[in-house]
Amino acid sequence: MTNAKGGCLCGKLRYEVLKQPARTTICHCKFCQRATGSAYLVEPIFESADFKITLGTPKRYTHLSEGSGKEVYIHFCDNCGTKLFLTFERFDGVIGVYGGTLDDPNWLKITPENAKHIFLGEALRGTVVPPHFDTFKKHATENDGAPNAATIFAEAHIIDTE
Repeated sequence: MTNAKGGCLCGKLRYEVLKQPARTTICHCKFCQRATGSAYLVEPIFESADFKITLGTPKRYTHLSEGSGKEVYIHFCDNCGTKLFLTFERFDGVIGVYGGTLDDPNWLKITPENAKHIFLGEALRGTVVPPHFDTFKKHATENDGAPNAATIFAEAHIIDTE
């Protein structure tokens, strides 16, 4: 199966993705912790052309990123409150899906070759980071687009920040 479907809790909003994501970001920043109510966001990133809303019209909340100073747009259901996806002023042409909204989150193929962990400097203590993934203390790129160097752990790594 190359495409997948997802939606909100109440079923008022539905979407479809046409292929596996270009990449998956596992983000441990405070924004993603708060937005998900969890330790991190599993965020498959799709080209806009590979994502479509199939039912309903999401509401949009605009948030100013503390890190980049750019706008982040959170698209959500105004009935049940489920956050479905993100779009970005900084990254035009891509959509970041809240991975847990996929009907089958295991449809995602998350591997060291197509995924990375970012903002480990803000990760919750005790978070286990699997080996062989590119990891970053902050974002993978600077605000000007310059790449940051990745750290790759040879074994599982446990976050122990104080």
